[in-house]
Amino acid sequence: MGLGRPARIFVDGEAGTTGLHIASELRAMPDVALVSLPPERRRDEDARREAMRLADLVVLCLPDDAAREAVAMVPPTVRVIDASSAHRVAEGWAYGFAELAPDQPAAIATALRVSNPGCYPTGAIALIRPLVDAGLLPADHPVSVNAVSGFTGGGKAMVAAHEQAGGPPFELYALGLAHKHVAELQRYGGLSRTPIFMPSVGHFAQGMLVSVPLHLDTLPGRVTLGDMHDALAAHYAHSERVSVLPPPADGRLTAEALNGTDQLELFVAGNADRRHALLVARLDNLGKGASLAAVQNIALMLGLAS
Repeated sequence: MGLGRPARIFVDGEAGTTGLHIASELRAMPDVALVSLPPERRRDEDARREAMRLADLVVLCLPDDAAREAVAMVPPTVRVIDASSAHRVAEGWAYGFAELAPDQPAAIATALRVSNPGCYPTGAIALIRPLVDAGLLPADHPVSVNAVSGFTGGGKAMVAAHEQAGGPPFELYALGLAHKHVAELQRYGGLSRTPIFMPSVGHFAQGMLVSVPLHLDTLPGRVTLGDMHDALAAHYAHSERVSVLPPPADGRLTAEALNGTDQLELFVAGNADRRHALLVARLDNLGKGASLAAVQNIALMLGLAS
């Protein structure tokens, strides 16, 4: 970006889970100056407007409606990353999954407005989009996505329920199959048919597994497990954050292995004789699924090392 000084960044919503993590990461970056408000002024609209005016980039870590209101407060020349789901399919916003396509880092780097991806869609899109682009998975295929997350991704009420004694060991939610991530997942997964998305929460704080089961005999041609692995490996061959790995020899995957990192692991498991495949993504829902993805996008937008 060539500012000749540290980039000034204001995190609106710094006190929340995602905001705290982003602010902590930014304080450790030498080329960043954090614009911060004292706790008693964080809801003061005039103070927020002034902080936004002083910033080169504003990061919104707010509920969806509050994020929409905050965008209207940001000066038109100040760049924005929205960590909520308010603008993920909105026109004029770049999608902040840098590994989506070869030209996506440049699209993020030059954008005025960037929407940070959702944690679940990050894993699902990472699995699905390369297979659609490679012609292995038709865009109109009936896709189902199953996912389990640590409870820290579910908001204050869910965190409170799991942190108290006797919290639920496991729960499905969004049983109406209308979760707000579906539109994002469909658009950036390259799907023309609306996927079924079934989220769940386990009784652990962080970590995530996203899985996509497929009947290979319903796909055109004679697609194999190896074909899918190779397509994913080719797509992410030059990525520093996404790894395509063979499934574990013991046939087990735990959700928490990447906690505290911005890494994403992809696996193609299955049964070749039965022509069944299971695509799996593993990530930290607060890392590559939230805060650390935002830090990656900040670095791209401001030309900083990450």
